[in-house]
Amino acid sequence: MMHRLTLTEIARALAAKQFSAEELTRNLLARIQQLDPQLNSFISLTEDLAVQQAKAADARRAAGENGALLGIPIAHKDLFCTQGIRTSCASKMLDTFIAPYDATVVSQLAAAGTVTLGKTNMDEFAMGSASESSYYGAVKNPWNLAHVPGGSSGGSAAAVAARLLPAATGSDTGGSIRQPAALTNLTGIKPTYGRVSRWGMIAFASSLDQGGPLARNAEDCALLLQAMAGFDPKDSTSVDEPVPDYSAGLNAGLQGLRIGLPREYFGPGLDPRIAELTQNVVKELEKLGAVVKDISLPTLQHGIAAYYVIAPAEASSNLSRFDGARFGHRCNDPQNLEDMYKRSRAEGFGSEVQRRILVGAYALSAGYYDAYYLQAQKIRRLIKNDFMTAFENVDVILGPTTPNTAWKIGENSDDPVAAYLEDVYTITANLAGLPGLSMPAGFVDGLPVGVQLLAPYFQESRLLNVAHRYQQVSDWHQQSPAGF
Repeated sequence: MMHRLTLTEIARALAAKQFSAEELTRNLLARIQQLDPQLNSFISLTEDLAVQQAKAADARRAAGENGALLGIPIAHKDLFCTQGIRTSCASKMLDTFIAPYDATVVSQLAAAGTVTLGKTNMDEFAMGSASESSYYGAVKNPWNLAHVPGGSSGGSAAAVAARLLPAATGSDTGGSIRQPAALTNLTGIKPTYGRVSRWGMIAFASSLDQGGPLARNAEDCALLLQAMAGFDPKDSTSVDEPVPDYSAGLNAGLQGLRIGLPREYFGPGLDPRIAELTQNVVKELEKLGAVVKDISLPTLQHGIAAYYVIAPAEASSNLSRFDGARFGHRCNDPQNLEDMYKRSRAEGFGSEVQRRILVGAYALSAGYYDAYYLQAQKIRRLIKNDFMTAFENVDVILGPTTPNTAWKIGENSDDPVAAYLEDVYTITANLAGLPGLSMPAGFVDGLPVGVQLLAPYFQESRLLNVAHRYQQVSDWHQQSPAGF
């Protein structure tokens, strides 16, 4: 039952020579082959590479090495470039693109000894909250195959939740790690903007995107984030800030920890059953010594409007490089240059990506830049100021990760705004650049519910500490979906 073990438990078992990295890798690859057709969580399996990396990890252990991630199997969201392997961003546009280099996140995790089992499915170019907009088909939630796993890191979340592997990488532009973590009963952390290198991570919205881990619990996330974080001179947005030992502070006491509950989180639109589960988490943290304070984030209500101007604007700029000329999909027999641009982009991009490019190009156009983009950036500053004011009085902010549980596949297909509204609690952390974590908090109608924690800049250790202490007195994170 190797697949039942958490990342931390696997690390201990490998160190104790209970099994080898190669045995574990072959076991999980067989499990993926057997079960993933139900989930569609992988785009590419990298079996040969995985076995090769596992053998190398075993050799390093035999030579006396004992790193925490040495021989640990993981998968990468398919927007992290992986040398010699298709990196598709779940788009027809990049269906045949073989990355010529490794993203910094990939190379750092490989150096730590991880084994790459494959590349996970996602919303096309990370644009979506359901993992339905993939060129390779929708990802299904292992808790109920008729429902979405969240997005855009839905493939990573579904694979980890279904025990196909212990952990995976994701990216978070407006909640794309935290929201699928909540909807699939996982722990996921979005670090502070600039904490994890974006080099080699195909961009959606450059000022919002941030890579991070998805795993079963906070302890596992701490080990992964340790290897992913750090300054990267190749990334101009990377921050040269020392990386603490994330595992060292996991067991610190919560006595006197000030938790802020924003009243705006608990208004109309939130499922009352999720509100109740959120309050249950608060009560447990109070028993551990935390102090709860009511706070206000008055500009929260404007977050979605600002985000859905800024993110598409940056997307329209970033995706202009995919024109059929240099790489990516090119249409057949173009009549001229303009025809090649138009048809390559129309054929290569799906409807959600085209929608966001159009919205973004409109917001940046000469007549509307001041009316939309500039106003959205001003709101972004106000949102950041709200958080800074709140953090003068509290240490962490707590609330629901999502207003509802996972919806049915196809339910919001004709109403993109309904899907956008599911990000109401997560996007403000990206607009402000703050670290955020989602952790399991219970179930409603058999579907998982997550609670979100936010902290000041570079206080990932605090988030992991609070989540770990909660997970020591709760067992939600240990529940697994039937059939997996």
